[in-house]
Amino acid sequence: MSLITRILSIGLTALAVSLLWLGVALAQSGGCSTDRSGSQDVLHCPDGLTIIVEKGARYSLADRDGDGQLDAARLQGKALLLDLPRQAKPTRFEVITPQAIAAVRGTKWVVDVQSGKTSVFVVRGQVDVRRSTGGTAVALGPGQGVDVETGSAALVVKRWPAARVAALMARLGQ
Repeated sequence: MSLITRILSIGLTALAVSLLWLGVALAQSGGCSTDRSGSQDVLHCPDGLTIIVEKGARYSLADRDGDGQLDAARLQGKALLLDLPRQAKPTRFEVITPQAIAAVRGTKWVVDVQSGKTSVFVVRGQVDVRRSTGGTAVALGPGQGVDVETGSAALVVKRWPAARVAALMARLGQ
């Protein structure tokens, strides 16, 4: 094999690996652009969805129905602040955690996973929350939250105290 053939072979291999990496990165971002704001990443997605990611959050984005639009996030640790504006064609979006599933159609809410518990708080709009194992969903409105722990006890919707809301929002640069 000549030197030129070897160089071309190495170059093509490097190009293929780069394109594969780019494809994986695009799939993970769901077509969202990322801006760094302080210590948080802010994802701006094509359908108007904005996601503020707490530093160190473990999450992934998904297009489960393959229509080219994100419809879910899987959150394993830390918090996401999501803002999905109301649209003429309602978009359903879910955040799936080990303990809960929070589903919306145009709202602003926070999902936080810590110490075996998922906490969901609504800033604007309405969010339905149920255990990831099934059961009856509860509806949260503005200023309300719910803590979902492992088990089968009924979910209790509460108006969160200002101090708890402020502490959570501060973690997300708000």
